[in-house]
Amino acid sequence: MTEPTPSAPVERSAATAGAPAQLLGASDIRRLAEEIGVRPTKTLGQNFVIDGNTIRRIVAAAEISADETVLEVGPGLGSLTLGLLDAATSVVAVEIDPVLAAKLPDTVARWRPGAVENFHLVLADAMKVTELPVQPTALVANLPYNVAVPVVLHLLQHFPSLRHGLVMVQDEVADRLAAGPGSKTYGVPSVKAAWYSGMRKAGVIGMNVFWPAPKIHSGLVAFTRRDPPATSATREEVFAVIDAAFAQRRKTLRAALAGWAGSAAEAERCLRAAGVDPTARGEVLDITAFARIAEAHARPGT
Repeated sequence: MTEPTPSAPVERSAATAGAPAQLLGASDIRRLAEEIGVRPTKTLGQNFVIDGNTIRRIVAAAEISADETVLEVGPGLGSLTLGLLDAATSVVAVEIDPVLAAKLPDTVARWRPGAVENFHLVLADAMKVTELPVQPTALVANLPYNVAVPVVLHLLQHFPSLRHGLVMVQDEVADRLAAGPGSKTYGVPSVKAAWYSGMRKAGVIGMNVFWPAPKIHSGLVAFTRRDPPATSATREEVFAVIDAAFAQRRKTLRAALAGWAGSAAEAERCLRAAGVDPTARGEVLDITAFARIAEAHARPGT
């Protein structure tokens, strides 16, 4: 069966109704890009997925329920968007590039004519979005490598309706997000992500399924929302401790937190009050320990 061209809507006959819906392939992606004069830019981290099987793998790994609304960041030319529309009730796509955003509704209309009303497009920087037309329950996105961590943290902070998700990021970043205490890759992204959710590595994606092909592998990270640690400290106060602890990660916590606490002696007091060894390093602490340190700092003299 030949793939439809972007100039004609996808019609599924009774004979093909049970077959998987067609997705954008390499020739389709390049044709769409040529139509709107787009060349992928490194500045925006644009690497478009050109392999339908990879899209199906991502959607399956995201475990999207049919009644969910999915938030997609950086839909680009719409390859993942179509797969998500097949799996969910609706998709909210946030795109920063006005040229790409202008083409997306047309692509959805041509390839998934029955899902037009279920597609919501927001032209915006995902790092600045705090409201959406529909409250999403899941996040599924192929994120630009250079902004992946701040985008994930921003969305988890501002959209508590997000209960789970799957993001594709640089493989090294995936390892950092999913790392646990004591790991060499454990750091600020690991701990801050743990404030909102449990994260796990869900796979590795090769380079040749993208156009243009990046020079490194991508990693899939799945997450499930959970409550933050029970603490009287605010998120901002806890994150300040995390930042200070890893700014000088090879130093003991007593030394690394001296500037944050006001002195090494006050840092040691906070650590001991939190039940943390002052000679330990930040890389061995979980999110609950950082919360206890922040809480102790908020109770001077205890």
